[in-house]
This record gives sequence, structure tokens and C-alpha cells, in this order.
Amino acid sequence: MLRPKIPTMPQPSGLDTPSAVVEPTTITPRVPAPLPATAAPAPSRPAVRLTPGAVLAVVGSGTAVVLVVGAVLLSMLLAVAITAASVAVCALVICSVLSRR
Repeated sequence: MLRPKIPTMPQPSGLDTPSAVVEPTTITPRVPAPLPATAAPAPSRPAVRLTPGAVLAVVGSGTAVVLVVGAVLLSMLLAVAITAASVAVCALVICSVLSRR
């Protein structure tokens, strides 16, 4: 029906012709540029200043994220546990039905 076309490797045609001759180039040394003057260091100060309200907001949002992620993970764990228990009950019922014969 449909047959893939497999490419064939071309046969070598003989010796390749040599490429153009590469002539050496001369290297001229360059005078290094002078280093720029160092700038005066900026005064040290904290990059972020948090007010008590901002700290409370960050802590509150972090707590909310932890609670939401924990609830999702716990619900997934419970779903797996309930599924496993129901499969085990089904297996026991099937075994008891088959053993009565």
C-alpha cells in the first residue's frame, strides 16, 4: 500500500579537488584601552523596606497558600485511599462469589 522511500547513499565520484590555498596573515599587536575610573560606591542601605502591614500581608498570603496546597494534597490522598479501599472490597466480594462454586 504505502511504502516509504529509503534514500540511497550517493557513490563516491573520485578524488576531491583541493580547496584554495590559505595565505598566512600578520598579527599586529593592539594597545590596550585604559581601564575606566571606578565609580564611588553607593551608600549601603536595605533594598526593600517592609512596613509592619506589608509583613503581615506576606505572612497571611503565605499561610493561605500553604493551607490551599495542603487541602489539595490531602484531598488527592483521600481519593487514592478511598479508591484503594473500594477495589479491595470488590476483590473480596469477587473472591467470595467464586469460592462458593
